[in-house]
Amino acid sequence: MSANEQWRHLVVAGHEGDQATARAGLAATDPVARQFALGALARMGELTDADLQQGLTDNDPSVRHRSTLLAAQRPHLALLPLLRDPHDSVVEAAAWAAGEHEQVPDEVLDELCLLAVDSTEVLVREAAVAALGAIGDPRGLPAVLAGCTDKPAVRRRAVLALAPFEGPEVDAALAAALEDRDWQVRQAAEDLLPYLGTSVAEAPEIS
Repeated sequence: MSANEQWRHLVVAGHEGDQATARAGLAATDPVARQFALGALARMGELTDADLQQGLTDNDPSVRHRSTLLAAQRPHLALLPLLRDPHDSVVEAAAWAAGEHEQVPDEVLDELCLLAVDSTEVLVREAAVAALGAIGDPRGLPAVLAGCTDKPAVRRRAVLALAPFEGPEVDAALAAALEDRDWQVRQAAEDLLPYLGTSVAEAPEIS
């Protein structure tokens, strides 16, 4: 059977509830097939924690990435090892999943704060900042504020991530975003104003 045929069978298995075919795909030598197998089991509601844990520790980063996205719906599974994965795509997915969890262990929160500031990958910093905004823990605010002065894509995410926070630092960051050179950052700040109860006139100036 060719790789394309195997992928097709796995996709069909997910739609038809063919658990045997999907489970056989978990042991495929082809990492793409393993991804399809995970997706098929998830579609039919038969993806177990053990299946997912196997995917999270797979030797192929694309399988770990897919597994991490699926783990977003299972807050009891540990994300910390994925946040420290050597592949940025996995780390980005883990940060997104943490944001979906909303409540995370302290060590996960600490790792997100580090990634938001120190990661060399823009997409990782962006995902980490967004996760910190979704979680809304005050300990994440300094990292979100740092994101407000990062690259444009990160700044946009960081401005939106200010939503659950309040205080003069938040007001100052919002005021700066309203004057940002990137129009999408300015738009994000304007969209956020009604939810923060702050007007452009009330926002403090940055000295």
